[in-house]
Formats: sequence, C-alpha cells, structure tokens
Amino acid sequence: MRAPAVESVSTRRYRVTHRTTYEYADVVSASFGRCFLMPRSMPGQRVLSAEVTIDPEPADRSTGTDIFGNADIYFHVRTPHHRLEVTGSSLVDVDPIDPDLIGTGPAVAPWEHARPTASGDADAREFVLDLFPPEITDAVREYAAPVFTPGRPLIEVIGDLTTRINQDFTYKSGSTAVSTRVATVMERREGVCQDFARVAIACLRANGLAARYVSGYLATDPPPGRERVVGADASHAWAAVWVPGGQWIAFDPTNDKLVDERHVTVAWGRDYDDVPPLRGVIYTDSTSSTISVSVDVAPHELPTVSQEESPGPQDATISP
Repeated sequence: MRAPAVESVSTRRYRVTHRTTYEYADVVSASFGRCFLMPRSMPGQRVLSAEVTIDPEPADRSTGTDIFGNADIYFHVRTPHHRLEVTGSSLVDVDPIDPDLIGTGPAVAPWEHARPTASGDADAREFVLDLFPPEITDAVREYAAPVFTPGRPLIEVIGDLTTRINQDFTYKSGSTAVSTRVATVMERREGVCQDFARVAIACLRANGLAARYVSGYLATDPPPGRERVVGADASHAWAAVWVPGGQWIAFDPTNDKLVDERHVTVAWGRDYDDVPPLRGVIYTDSTSSTISVSVDVAPHELPTVSQEESPGPQDATISP
C-alpha cells in the first residue's frame, strides 16, 4: 500500500460546542466533576477562544494542566439540583497536514527506526508501555504481524494498519462501553472510534512503537465536494504514533484516513481513561438518571486578509 496522498486544502476555522446534560429523578446535593473540553493549542492548531460553563454555578472550580499538557477543569457544585449541564465552547483554527511530516524523514524510513531509544527519548518511552490489565495479547500480535514487515516505511505501515482496521472491524454504535477491553473488540470485530483507536495503539506498542490515544472532534459539515465522515456530531477518537524528532503522525482508523484539518484535537494520553470528556461523582438518593450529549463542530468563516496585511506562513504540522 502506498502512503496516503495529501490533498490541496487550506486552514479551516470551527466553532465547537460540546454540551452534556444530566437529569436526575431526585435531588442531587453535591456534584464533583473533572472535564477535558478545551482544545489544545499546538503546531497546526490554534485556539482563539475557549470556555466551559457549568449550570448550576459551581461553588469551586479550577483550571489546570495535567501530566500530558492537557487543560482540565475541576468543579464542585453545592447547590441542590435535579439537572446539571456542562458546556464547552471554543473557536479553533486547524491547518492541513504538513506534507513534509508524512513524505520525508522518519516517515519514509523503516518503521523500526521509529522505536524510541532507552536513553534519548524518555517522554516517548512512556507511550510504548502496555496498560494494566495488559492490552497486548497474542491476538494483537498476530493481527499486527502482516503489517509490520521488516524494513517497511513507517508511513506505509500506518496507512496499511489504518485501512486494515477500517475494513476488518464494523462500526456499531452501542456495541461497546468505555470499559470494553481490546481483547473483546478483537474477538467481536466491532466497536466505535475509541475501540478502533485502542486496537491500533495496541498493535503499535506490540512492535515497540510509541502510540497515544487522542480525543477530539470531527467537522460536522464536510467541505464542498468531500464526503461526510463517521463520528461527526459526537466526540471522536484516533491514534498517533511518535516519530524521531519529537513529532507525531495521527491517523483515524474509523474513517481510514490521516488526521487532517477536519479534526479538532482536545486532549491526549495513554488511553481513554486519561482523557474522558467528563467524569464525576454525585451525592443523591436518586435511583435513576439520564444523560444527553450534543456536539456541534460548525465551520466558521475565516477573516479576509489583504496581501499587505497577510501574515507569514503558518506552521502546518499536525501532531495530535
């Protein structure tokens, strides 16, 4: 399989709204929560504005940065309530893939060269380690073996793995939960975006490569002439592999493509458990509750800039 081609596209701007609403059958006396809802500023992505609103208003809240550099928010709602709504809103510019990232250097070198060294790549080494309980099983090794043939260029390995997962696994909403293990997904051959990302990550780590789990969004409306992709109108997930020099090549097995200007990166970690959009604890006697989630990633027009006012070229490297 050849390396994926890069289309001639330009930077896109999105207005992102991610709203989660909990409804409880009885009063909740207190809610504690932690959320990852603010996109990252990084090469290839610029966050112009971002905020998280919580209703009822928390008595305490704090914004910090976790060990992976993601922005996280902790909150404590003390007002008795039957309904809790958490909304993340942001305005983000996303650049297309840098052709040099996938067409030169480590990307076209043998994939074995992308294994982090024990001495010089300590940050990446963490992303090689298996999880607990282990995700790297004999089934994962067997599945990955035909892709990771000796000496094959890394970008071809990524492209082949992406396509193979897309073709071999069926996207079926509700077929898995966040606690579903990779072994179960391998056996059933079905799941959702987070499952496919985790299968890919297990395959990469089984071969000594550093891989991370990435959470984010897909554009709701495709650009003119391009097809709608699976996973829009919801949180999305994909994987990224480390390359020497500290960059990462991200790919989306759910849609059989590299991550590009249609993906908005929010957070990354070693697995889903590191970066759930929202997680918390409540105090209540309620025996039932409902949750509704809505996500909108709407294209937003970029400002028109004259030639005299035009800024210099932007770094278009995607490293989610």
